[in-house]
Amino acid sequence: MVQQCSEVEIKTLQATSPPCRHSVHLPVINPDRLKTAKAIVHQTVKLHKVFSVQGPYPVIRAALRARGWVEKRICHPHHHTSKRPVKETSCNDAGGTEGEDDGDQEQDPDGLYGLMSRLVRNEIVYFYWTNRRDAINTSILQKDQIINHFAKAGSFTTKVGLCVNLRSLHWFDSADPDTFFPRCYRLGARDEKHAFIEDYRRTACTSLLKYIVERVQHVHKKRINDPIREPSEPVIIPKMINTALKVCQAFLESLEHADIDTSLDPYQSLTKEEWEEFIDSYYLVVHGSAQIDISDQSVGRCKAMLQRLAMVSPQLDTDGIHNIWIIKPGAMSRGRGIKCAKRLNEILSVVDSDPALIKESKWVVQKYLESPFLVEGTKFDVRQWFLVTDWNPLTVWFYRKCYLRFSTQPYSVDSMDNSVHLCNNSIQKHLRPSHHRHPSIPEDNMWSDDQFKTFLSSRGSQAQWEDVVVPGMKKAIIHALQTTQDLVDSRKNTFELYGADFMLGRDLHPWLIEINASPTMAPSTPITARLCAAVQEDTLRVVLDRRADRSAHTGDFELIYHQAAVVVPQYVGVNLLIEGFRLKCSRLLPPLRPLDHSAPKYRVKVKKEMSSEKLKPLPKVVKSADTPVKNMTGKVLRLPPASSQPPVPIPIETFTLQLPKTGHRSIHVPLNACSHSVFLWRRSLELRPLL
Repeated sequence: MVQQCSEVEIKTLQATSPPCRHSVHLPVINPDRLKTAKAIVHQTVKLHKVFSVQGPYPVIRAALRARGWVEKRICHPHHHTSKRPVKETSCNDAGGTEGEDDGDQEQDPDGLYGLMSRLVRNEIVYFYWTNRRDAINTSILQKDQIINHFAKAGSFTTKVGLCVNLRSLHWFDSADPDTFFPRCYRLGARDEKHAFIEDYRRTACTSLLKYIVERVQHVHKKRINDPIREPSEPVIIPKMINTALKVCQAFLESLEHADIDTSLDPYQSLTKEEWEEFIDSYYLVVHGSAQIDISDQSVGRCKAMLQRLAMVSPQLDTDGIHNIWIIKPGAMSRGRGIKCAKRLNEILSVVDSDPALIKESKWVVQKYLESPFLVEGTKFDVRQWFLVTDWNPLTVWFYRKCYLRFSTQPYSVDSMDNSVHLCNNSIQKHLRPSHHRHPSIPEDNMWSDDQFKTFLSSRGSQAQWEDVVVPGMKKAIIHALQTTQDLVDSRKNTFELYGADFMLGRDLHPWLIEINASPTMAPSTPITARLCAAVQEDTLRVVLDRRADRSAHTGDFELIYHQAAVVVPQYVGVNLLIEGFRLKCSRLLPPLRPLDHSAPKYRVKVKKEMSSEKLKPLPKVVKSADTPVKNMTGKVLRLPPASSQPPVPIPIETFTLQLPKTGHRSIHVPLNACSHSVFLWRRSLELRPLL
């Protein structure tokens, strides 16, 4: 009987399986395998352990299956048109925001996973892991469904978002973003383009002062020993120094607000033609190595100004002397479209070449760190993972492991080629390492953090990693998240793993370059094969294991920030408004009635302390012209003589009575009404509207 039922179920499964050209071709299903699959599926569905992974994440699949989860495969036919080959074992596209194909085949020798996937094809998925944020509509998810992406996280995972939002850090923390994030501008915005031009000119002035001081001190010995190229135009060094000092002095006064009474713009003291002349001379001196003659007095003035600037400019040391900026198109990833440039007209021409990006303000220009920390003369950056499990309260986990990515060419500011300045693995993996690079740097261009710490120990700086690098990276990540906390959708049962890129200055101070969503988990090198698998496994430990047991092991993830819960007030709109309406007919208020009777619209309330007192009735007043009437002050009032003419209607003026914000409408009370109709003679009596 069991054999017959199993055969019927097998035919039903084979007939109702969703068509998917790239689905797994299962072997012939036998009744025993089907019975086992049904038992497992029944238990997992009961425990809400159905998951879906979109993308090549074999580590996530294996880790979830080891925890008793069953995968529900989802096919996306529109992804099949991609030129990228799709594996026979996966129905999903392998692309991601920054991820790459890992090339691993899914291990399912007996076809049990594929069979269980068909058995749960109509069940609800309770855990989503995708490589694209828009793959799942989070607005239709149930509260107990878990997903690995937050909505509206582009406020800090895009180049433009990070550039703009870090400027509001002073509203959240006393830290200065210039201490960990290089200066950045959106060239598509007119005001920011003007600010960048001013920054470039001011940096040219400080670079000239630094060049003069360093040249005199013989810091650039190689440059001094090189053959001098005579400038095509004469360069007046004293005039350039005076201009640079004047601009730097105006900048210092603007920081101290001492320029309020002098000029709205300290850079208006130089005309456009004077700036062009100064910049051209700067190119000849710094970039062209023009021969110069400097007096000791001028060098002393330059040193004094640089000392003053160092106290207010955290990036003065990393700016260098060549005024290099890095241009990034905000709509691209993996280092595509990024260029480095020294000259102002070259930077602006690169941006102006794409009107579409100018219109959307997606071009970003950022100050390049010209004085980075080098490993055997080669530049590198650091990929650091962190995990966010909640935005209210903000909860951030920092991964203790990271890795370094090297460029294939030795570092030099004479060449603006990407092989020298960009360390993205997606760019460097296609290039051949230079023969002039130090042999200690591997051909795959990667180091683990342990290898780097060993290198620091050989230089006597082993303590710098724990004292400077790691604390600096933690602070930069927390500050970047603080500025966007109110912009990201804080849905519960949501988490996201991010990859932050850092560069280290000569003093090993970390500088945040960018933050990536869906960081690559491809095992492109032995370093990434080990670390990427570990960070995925530890992510599930934090997200799943810790939910069931708060004392569960979280691997190498460390909780670095857990904000106190912020009470979100009920939204009442931007403007507080009480709506009302005008009465059709203005009428007098009804006369005061005894306490045991209720008025049509008002009820008299007597306080408890006055309840024991007996109210004395008012004396009767005879309404005649000869009868004197006294008011509250004792003044005698004379009533007008009675007239046989009909009364003339008196216009009534009204005013709006402002009531407490209890949802009641405003009430219009007449001003010119007869005062004897309502007589309130004690403060203890108060009127209140009927609800």
